[in-house]
Amino acid sequence: MAYAQTEVTPGVSFGKKFGVTYILPQTEIVIEAKATRQHYEPGQFCQYAERYLRLSGVKQEAETTWALDEVKVKSVGVPNPSNIYFVEMKDRTTAPLMELTADGIVRSINLPYVGEQKTVQPQAPQQVVEPDLDPRSFLTEEILTATSTAKMAELVAREIYSIRESKNALLRGEADNLPKDGAQLQIMLDNLNKQEKAMTQMFEGKVMTDTHQFSMKVSPKEMNNHVVFRFSKKLGFVEADDLAGEPVELTITNKHLVSEQPAEPTGGKASKSLVNTLSNGSKTAIEGVAYNVPGKADVKLTYNHKDLIKTEMSITQFGTLEYLSAQLFNRNTVTKVQFDVTTGALLKIERQ
Repeated sequence: MAYAQTEVTPGVSFGKKFGVTYILPQTEIVIEAKATRQHYEPGQFCQYAERYLRLSGVKQEAETTWALDEVKVKSVGVPNPSNIYFVEMKDRTTAPLMELTADGIVRSINLPYVGEQKTVQPQAPQQVVEPDLDPRSFLTEEILTATSTAKMAELVAREIYSIRESKNALLRGEADNLPKDGAQLQIMLDNLNKQEKAMTQMFEGKVMTDTHQFSMKVSPKEMNNHVVFRFSKKLGFVEADDLAGEPVELTITNKHLVSEQPAEPTGGKASKSLVNTLSNGSKTAIEGVAYNVPGKADVKLTYNHKDLIKTEMSITQFGTLEYLSAQLFNRNTVTKVQFDVTTGALLKIERQ
């Protein structure tokens, strides 16, 4: 007896009939973007950076800047509530031997059950985050008891120059207490570098960097320079109607305008073994097994009058609906069919 290979709909009663209900997908475009935020925090002695350390151009005000690093587009398949079908289980047909995804989208007919395909996400390299150094932990008593900010800045600058001299003496082998080996030398240099970095940040400030990701879905249709979101160099990702950011615009062009009338089933005269349930609840008898023939579209994403993405994609909504005849699934033959769960397209068909 025929059975359904699916975790979602092992068998569905349709009136007085018993069979498998499946769904065809429709396309959604997913836009993924990644941006880097840099926040600058001025140092305590930023106004003395030029005088004591000869550091020019040091900013004295906090500032946050954003940079748009990467934008990607991809298509995903989601269930189309207007394309729900029912295949009746009969002794003389193998059509109900179907595998569905967790969403009920048809994956295959008469092929071994493989279950949900889990994509392995590549692991990003682990980032070693250095602890935030407290420069005051390296300050001497003389510096901490200074009576003015200018005097304190002067003493800290002298300490920085002293650390640099100590590093040069170690590297030249002129230090009073030379390390015993290379490992000890590296430890001493690392400690001096930490002290110098912490104290120098009191003049030049420090920059904190982090990465932010943004994702959104768009139902594809013909559109020209449609603003999907905006990006601000000061605020990062903002809504499409927020004029504080520059627009990121999406253009979708249907390459082949096609008729929306469904084609007749292929493969000979078919019996009425499939029913289409429309979104309004009405039922229409369909001959054969339905599948999508997606259309093609040019997809372009622009920002600041420059193309970020320019590619061709398969869009189900721009295509047609076709049918495999029920004659392909009679008792005398074994027809194996594989579908694309993203577009609902026919990928492979074999008849034995």
